[in-house]
Amino acid sequence: MMTIRQTAASLATVLMLASPAMAQSQRALGPSTGTVRIEQVQAGFIASGEVGGGTLRFQGRSYPITVGGLGVGSIGASRTVLSGNVYGLHRTSDLAGAYVQLKEGWAVGNRGRGYTWLRNDKGVTLRLAAQRQGLQISLGADGVLIGFKQ
Repeated sequence: MMTIRQTAASLATVLMLASPAMAQSQRALGPSTGTVRIEQVQAGFIASGEVGGGTLRFQGRSYPITVGGLGVGSIGASRTVLSGNVYGLHRTSDLAGAYVQLKEGWAVGNRGRGYTWLRNDKGVTLRLAAQRQGLQISLGADGVLIGFKQ
């Protein structure tokens, strides 16, 4: 069984190794291929969970999406609106699937900010700015599933 100290050490290692890769410059990612807007609710006490949905804008069309995930590195609860660019999306179907998410941010009442980077195994990267409401601090890594609403 993993202790809190081991979990924190593992999280620090993941963030240290993955942050430079996920926080690449826009030039390294290439041109934006779409945009995403996501609204979700997050809650956590070391372990965290999130659920929500939003919209992908790709090649002049809008696609409703679902988002959910579990992870570590969050304390509190917040409502979050994320918006930003999608990179490396060649087909709409490449958006669906599992992502590694790195996030940092805070919320106190109606004020809060943060940033989130997501990447899947198909090379799709999402760089999102977060507006948060609630009481929460986040610095961690999560697994996130994105799908399309039917």
